[in-house]
This record gives sequence, structure tokens and C-alpha cells, in this order.
Amino acid sequence: MQAISSPSPLKSLLPTRRRLGRVSHNNKLVTHCIYRSDAVQFPNGVGASRTDWQSSCAILASKVVAKEQPTDKSSGDTNGGADHVAAVNGHKTSMDLNLVPLRKSSGEDENNKPMKPLTITDLSPAPMHGSQLRVAYQGVPGAYSEAAAGKAYPNCEAIPCDQFEVAFQAVELWIADRAVLPVENSLGGSIHRNYDLLLRHRLHIVGEVQLPVHHCLLALPGVRKDYINRVISHPQALAQCELTLTKLGLQATREAVDDTAGAAEYIAANNLRDTAAIASARAADLYGLQILADGIQDDSSNVTRFVMLAREPIIPRTDRPFKTSIVFAHDKGTSVLFKVLSAFAFRNISLTKIESRPHRNRPIRLVDDANVGTAKHFEYMFYVDFEASMAEVRAQNALAEVQEFTSFLRVLGSYPMDMTPWCPSRGD
Repeated sequence: MQAISSPSPLKSLLPTRRRLGRVSHNNKLVTHCIYRSDAVQFPNGVGASRTDWQSSCAILASKVVAKEQPTDKSSGDTNGGADHVAAVNGHKTSMDLNLVPLRKSSGEDENNKPMKPLTITDLSPAPMHGSQLRVAYQGVPGAYSEAAAGKAYPNCEAIPCDQFEVAFQAVELWIADRAVLPVENSLGGSIHRNYDLLLRHRLHIVGEVQLPVHHCLLALPGVRKDYINRVISHPQALAQCELTLTKLGLQATREAVDDTAGAAEYIAANNLRDTAAIASARAADLYGLQILADGIQDDSSNVTRFVMLAREPIIPRTDRPFKTSIVFAHDKGTSVLFKVLSAFAFRNISLTKIESRPHRNRPIRLVDDANVGTAKHFEYMFYVDFEASMAEVRAQNALAEVQEFTSFLRVLGSYPMDMTPWCPSRGD
């Protein structure tokens, strides 16, 4: 089957914050934002939805069978009998699938050899440059998320996305096989946007990776610290380096942008000699910047936790430490939370995280009392991580009990824990 070539950058349609200039590097694929209802058309005409993938599989199978069968020349059919396929599962199509005739080896018994059925994987865009996996991340090359993707999947093809939601969409639309996105930082706390997106999308957590963060102060070659009157970076990076910047004597304004590597790219693209960026040492190499100061984070114990997302969950196991992530809601206020947590405590299951987020569909709950009046309470969704595999009976029983007290319960994923030894990063 003809491999799908690298699609052109998708146009960004969702509203974003300040846009930074882009510098092209090796013509790598860059995924931009689209609406979920938009159709993505690949060069060979294959649609983006799951229905289109399945329909294409059936059409391909029909055409291959038709090419193997003798045609009735009297009927005037010159397309190998494949034109009779008008619709599959009620979906009409006129796709040019560029079929390659099957080659038959000598002495092969064609009637006895079963034909291998086509699968959705056969129609997935082929990995480019010989890489095994295409991994989406938020940011531009040189971002910490790119380093996390490389740590999670060595030798993968990293696909940069301009927003977190685009990384989710890239996996859902088969543009990428995995996504690696941050969910919490040891200094800055949780990345609330990604927790909301985990609930909105139907991807599954299949792993986690923890990455030590090593910040550098970058500027154009030849620029000294005395010339700097502005420092730009991601808001969390600015906050994590505030004390060090003050000790360096920089009387510069701080300006927040979308990501750390994007700040370095912006300085290089616009030749800003009065501006410095907080980013990684790899970003300095990529964009031709010099390092004015190395390791400027206020706390060396600065670690970001990333999760790996896929379209299908992995099978939980018990031969190694596993972690399970869930989200739930309930109708009777926070008083039920104690009962939910007790289900884990009674079974000696350790919780590693609990996070509450406003319930978007029902943010306020009204409670009427004839003696007191009407009270307004906030409604929350609760995200919980616990150290147990869904293959363990105690975890299954715990969730069965939790379900009795909740109005909504969803398992986001059961996946291996990152057990790699941690040490403060000293840069690459």
C-alpha cells in the first residue's frame, strides 16, 4: 500500500494566546490546532474518522478480492469488478486507494492459501523516517515535553503541537500513535488544563515518565547580561527561576509566553538583543543562542511528571508496580469523599494524588433549608491516583465499593509506574 506522505501543517483555528514566530527546522511535521468536527484529508484520500477507516478497510478487501476473480468482459466491467461497491456500513465513498496487484510466487496454491484480512492498522499513516512510533507533544523542538517524549519512547518521531488539545486530537485522528503531556510539577503543582482534557477526550493513560527540569538563561551570541531588559518564558519557568534572576542582578521585566523553547525560538527569529529566554540547553543549540547562566532554577529538586496517552488501554499486570488513575463525581457533596477514600484505606491501597476540579456541567449545587435558607455549594470532579493494578482483586473490589457512592466513575488508565532512580538534573 502506498505510504502516506507527511501532511502539510494544519491551520490553527482555536483561539490561543500570543503567537510566537516559527523557525523551520529540517521540515519536520508541525501539528496545529483544528476543531474536533473538522475533517482531515490525507493525500491519498483516506478520511479521518473511525467510520471512514473501517469503510476503507472493507473497500480495500472488496477490491483485492475482485482483482483476484475473473471479470465478465461481456458486462463491460473494466475495473476488476470493484465498482459494485457503492457504500459500506451506509457510507458512500469514491476514494482512490491506489491498489498494488498481488504478486504470486511460483508453484503457490492460490486456492489453499488464506488471504490475510486488512486491519485499521494497515490504513494508518506509516511511521516516517523508519521510526517505530509517532509521539505528539505540546511545544516546539527543544521543549521539555520533547525530552520527555524521547525518554518515554527512545528513537520515536516527535511531533510538535501548538496546544495541549491538539496533541489529544493528533492521537485520536491517527496522526500520532502516542501523546506525552505534563500533568504536574513538583514546584508549580498540577497542570489543570490537561486534567480537564483527560475527561473531555477518550484516550487512555498507558504510562508515566518523570523528567528533572534544568533551566538555562539564553540570549543571542555576543549579548551580555547587562544588555537584558526583558526575560520571556513559560509562566511556571519564570516562577521557578525568580530568586535566581534577582541574585543575578537582572532588572528586567518578566513576560509570559506559551512555552520555554518557543521563547528561545522567538528571540532567534526576531533577532532580539535586549531579550533573554529561560529554556533548556537543547533549545540553545537548536536556535543558535548562547547560555548566559546555567542551572538557574531556584530548587534543584524540580521534576515534571508526564503521562503517555494512547487510543487503546494496556492490559494491567501484577509482576511489576502499577499505578491506576480514576476520576469520579457524586451528588451528595463532599461528605461522601470520606467513604470513597475509606474504600482504599481498608484495603491498604496507597493514594499518590488527589485533585479536585470544578464540575463543568453542574458547577453549583443548591441546598434548600426551611430554617436556614438556600445554600450554594460548588460541585467537583475528583481525580485520584493509587498504587495498585486493575489486575489485582483488591483494586477491583475498591472500585466496586467506590461506585456505590458515586454518580460517575471512570478509569483513566492502569499503567506501570516510573521506577527510574531520580537525581537532580545537571543539564545535557
